[in-house]
Amino acid sequence: MNANGAGACFHCGQALPAQAPQVLIDGAMQSVCCAGCATAAQWIRDAGLVQYYRLRQGAAARLEADAGDYAEWLHPDILAAHAQAVTGGLEMTVLVRELRCAACAWLIDQALTRMDASVQVRANAATGRVRLRWDPQRIELPQLLRQMAVLGFAPALAGSPAQQRAEQQLRRRELLRLGVAGLGAMQAMMFAEALYLDSAGQMAPATRDFLRWTALLVSTPVVFFAGWPFIAGLLRDLRQRVASMDLLAGGAILLAYFASAVETVRGGTHVWFDAAVMFVFLLLAARQLETWARRRARARTDALAHTLPAFACRERGDGSVERVPLARLRAGDGVRVAAGEALPADGVLLDAPAALDESLLSGESLPLLRQPGAPVLAGSSSEAPLRLRVSAAGAATQLAGLVRLVDQAQALRPRLARRADRVAAWFISVLLLAALAAFALWWPQDPARAFEIFLAVLVVSCPCALSLAIPAALAAAQDSLARIGVLVLRADALENLARVDTVLLDKTGTLTLQKTQLEHVEIFAGCDRARALELAAALQAGSAHPLASAFGAAANQSLELSEWQQVAGQGLQARVAGLHYRLGRGDFAAGGRDDGGVWLGDGQRPLARFGIRQQLRADAPALAAALRAQGVQLELASGDAPAAVQEIARVLDIRQARARQSPQDKLVRARELQQQGHVVAMLGDGVNDAPVLAGANVSFAFAGGAVTTHRAADLLLTGDSLLRVPQAVAIARRTRRIVRQNLAWALAYNALALPFAALGWISPGLAALGMCASSLLVVLNALRLRKVAP
Repeated sequence: MNANGAGACFHCGQALPAQAPQVLIDGAMQSVCCAGCATAAQWIRDAGLVQYYRLRQGAAARLEADAGDYAEWLHPDILAAHAQAVTGGLEMTVLVRELRCAACAWLIDQALTRMDASVQVRANAATGRVRLRWDPQRIELPQLLRQMAVLGFAPALAGSPAQQRAEQQLRRRELLRLGVAGLGAMQAMMFAEALYLDSAGQMAPATRDFLRWTALLVSTPVVFFAGWPFIAGLLRDLRQRVASMDLLAGGAILLAYFASAVETVRGGTHVWFDAAVMFVFLLLAARQLETWARRRARARTDALAHTLPAFACRERGDGSVERVPLARLRAGDGVRVAAGEALPADGVLLDAPAALDESLLSGESLPLLRQPGAPVLAGSSSEAPLRLRVSAAGAATQLAGLVRLVDQAQALRPRLARRADRVAAWFISVLLLAALAAFALWWPQDPARAFEIFLAVLVVSCPCALSLAIPAALAAAQDSLARIGVLVLRADALENLARVDTVLLDKTGTLTLQKTQLEHVEIFAGCDRARALELAAALQAGSAHPLASAFGAAANQSLELSEWQQVAGQGLQARVAGLHYRLGRGDFAAGGRDDGGVWLGDGQRPLARFGIRQQLRADAPALAAALRAQGVQLELASGDAPAAVQEIARVLDIRQARARQSPQDKLVRARELQQQGHVVAMLGDGVNDAPVLAGANVSFAFAGGAVTTHRAADLLLTGDSLLRVPQAVAIARRTRRIVRQNLAWALAYNALALPFAALGWISPGLAALGMCASSLLVVLNALRLRKVAP
């Protein structure tokens, strides 16, 4: 037994072969699974880095037999896009998925810096990123990358350096502002406390002035550096003549600072530096929490974008292969993909069948067998080498389209948030009038306190909590949905989903498995069985309908089709060798009656009838039960035959079931329910479902379904579990409750605090504390949405 357990490789933790290589580590022989792991372990031992094995928190990644020489990373396009010139050489950030703990980061650092004195490494185990800096005159980039691969840390290209630098600078600036504000707030409060304790006025004037001038120096960077986002927002609002939270926040900060500065210079009675700096610090803390929730939600989408390889093996005209950056792939290129590597583009499979792992896009946990001529998607991977003909590359792939849809949804403000902004703008106008009224009422009685009360009213009633209540909740909810495999594609999806009381369900491919089985074949008009299967497979080859999988094994690539057409709700038709064929319903394909079977014919006479079995998804009954428990009524609307639809309805106890529904029929039914006052959700996966997906109040589509359904849907299921639908409904309803709680608290707090401030019972410093505590409360309440219930 070794460190990783009996029968496990000492280096990577995988199972050992019968004749496992042995490596001497720390005076003991350790078993490894392959020559690659032996090489890595020996290198770590010989380099004096055995401490890595004692510090690591998990097994290392296994070294592939052919790690490559990484010479293609010196391509001018790659260096121009991903490397930047710095003092002493070049710098590049790479992604390392195997970077699991601090020991891994330490090993990479030690291994690379020992190669040359010019090399600087910063590995981050939390983000999986490694920043490399090297002098290309002394050491080449491929040498560094090869060394990482030898240790089992295969590097991959990260995103654009310009975008990474902008994001890193933004995060650093936010943290620096928060740090400056925190330090300044502590110092200013210390000076303010000393001044407040001198209630009898016994402090020496020189001491009092020293404390005030010191507070002025401490508060200046807090106000004009840490508080600059609020001041910039104030200036923007003034230019655009609009009212937002920044108008009150920025105005209160500047009023407190400049009034205090004037009082300090003239030796006046009161200063309010503590209110200004506390206001800045606590507001920044609340915004930082909201930003963190947004970035957590965004990180789930970034994972999709980072799955593609950096390069592709493109075939030349003479049959040789060249490695090129993905940006140079074009439709029509032939590409070879190594075993285990992600497909770099959408395309058509060539040569031989392949089992593809499409879990990233469809959530299907098992590899799916694709026949030659079948479409394959970027981001999926194969256990064996394969060839494909590129049909779409770069931004045109289905994976890139999914990322764009999610980006667009996150960039748009939901209707609920826009409504809250309008309320906040109206509220701000009322508060400004209230503050001016308080000032006007106090001025004749106590001019010395009039400004202090005016400032307290402005600060205590600033509607920061109101402005943060909805965005924080929506960001946390999107993060929870992404963690269960539901991507939000429309800004208003969550609001609509929370109100859903009726769900329309498609049957084929939604409640049933995508894979179908051919049970029997009946032959007519002298057509033989093999020919009928070949024709059916040829007609279905261009279709994404689940029934097409029943004919995959009979595909014959020698058959050429022309005038191929899909007739919604009826079937398929095309010309094969000049003859017209149809596949679908009996009345469409064979001129007979619709008996629920799949018929092959010429439109007038039958050639064959196929019996196809569809298997109900294992979690479909649980889906129906969970939705009913949530008070949602179910309806089944399918284009399939009545007998099959009624059988599914009986098993799931769905009373409303409609068969042979065309896309228009489904849309009409959704409109009928909406006119009756119902809020309708639709769950579908096929091209035929696109109209009703777009017409429903909110809709779900499967990531592995047709692209047109992605564009029409509001939410995308990246997994194959139907139970994510009731989970999403539950999260949406919790979001609605928390938004209502936040709004109620924000409005109640302002309604209660405003009179106290106007009466002079709350100082500006206490007002800042109360207002920011209210903001932090709504953000923390929103973050409860990150807990996903089973």
